[in-house]
Amino acid sequence: MVKNLYDVLGVAKTATEAEIKSQYRKLARKYHPDLNKDDKNAAEKFKEVSAAYDILGDKDKRQKYDNHEIDEEGKPTGFGAGGFNPGGGTYRTYSTNGFNGAQGFSGAGGFDFSSLFGDDIFSQFSNAGGAGFGSTAGFNTRRAQKGQDVSYSLDVDFLDAAKGAEKYISINGKRLSVKIPAGTTTGQTLRLKGQGMPGINGGAAGDALITLTVGQHPYFKAEGRDILIDLPISMKEAVLGAKVIVPTLSGKVSVKIPPYASSGEKLRLKGKGIKTADGVGDEIVNLAIMAPKAKDAALEAALNDMPDEQLRTF
Repeated sequence: MVKNLYDVLGVAKTATEAEIKSQYRKLARKYHPDLNKDDKNAAEKFKEVSAAYDILGDKDKRQKYDNHEIDEEGKPTGFGAGGFNPGGGTYRTYSTNGFNGAQGFSGAGGFDFSSLFGDDIFSQFSNAGGAGFGSTAGFNTRRAQKGQDVSYSLDVDFLDAAKGAEKYISINGKRLSVKIPAGTTTGQTLRLKGQGMPGINGGAAGDALITLTVGQHPYFKAEGRDILIDLPISMKEAVLGAKVIVPTLSGKVSVKIPPYASSGEKLRLKGKGIKTADGVGDEIVNLAIMAPKAKDAALEAALNDMPDEQLRTF
């Protein structure tokens, strides 16, 4: 029983030209004989969807098919059965051995695979005579095709992203090393050459594209090559000054808080930021004075004895 062409492509009769084209591209790639070697069912399915698209992908032929002027094979159903010539090109039939026709798929009114698949994946196939599909030897290509790239997402710890690290992932059953460069940021993509899908007919393998997502840190933030940190200090440390311990990417260091420091003042620790091939950043320490949580009568009395200061100009 001849199948309805819309059913063959898996689209509704109301489908747009773009929807039909998109669905055909998906099926053609899925069943392409060169990607399904020794699979006769895939080859037959490929011929079936290609034959359906030959009609539904052509505006005039599709209209004739919808009006029952031609059948599923493109043959006229009424007048002119012996001379129907859709699109001004040569009529093509689809045999069990392959695709046959006076002009193959490159003639007027036929498929333009290069416009559908920018890499010209189909236009390289030929039969023994070099005219088009139709050889009992199967489908052959005269041109190697690069394999498809594969995408992978990788979560990276903040410190690993800031200092650089080596991570391992598994793609296509292979354990691969991924070098995380210092200063990596969310959204950055690393390319592993030749680690994608295998090439076709001796073509080079595709690449693996690793997109990174950097996690947050409890107190560090990155701004370019600089590391930012908020440092809580007590009122005593702010007024009298003090030496406090501050964490950095390379370990803890002692930092001197100047007397009468204010919230929002910043201390710069030179060379304590992110080190990249382009240079090294600093760590910026933002002071934040914290009032005591417990009630302190002596502190309150001392503050009451202090003269009032006019700090606001608004």
